[in-house]
Amino acid sequence: MKKTNQYKLKLTQVKTVKPDDYQAKSLTVEVENHDEIFRIIDLVKEKNLFENENQSIEFALGLKLFTEVMLKNRTHELFTELSPEIKKFMKKLKNS
Repeated sequence: MKKTNQYKLKLTQVKTVKPDDYQAKSLTVEVENHDEIFRIIDLVKEKNLFENENQSIEFALGLKLFTEVMLKNRTHELFTELSPEIKKFMKKLKNS
């Protein structure tokens, strides 16, 4: 069995576009990732890809969560066309 890092994420809704729709929703999920996500976040922040540091965190976190699911399901038809493009994108990101 491959070793992975384990994380617990908590997402809490703090505001909605329509204040009357606000219901204080939250969810907690445990995920595994082959990369050390905090290190990846720091690397993306260092690249200054975006004007807003928070967007760098959102980008890194979203990308790592998405690509890990894609790796775990690499034969799923949903990812067949996307996989080669993600590989190109990741090379471009690493070289930026």
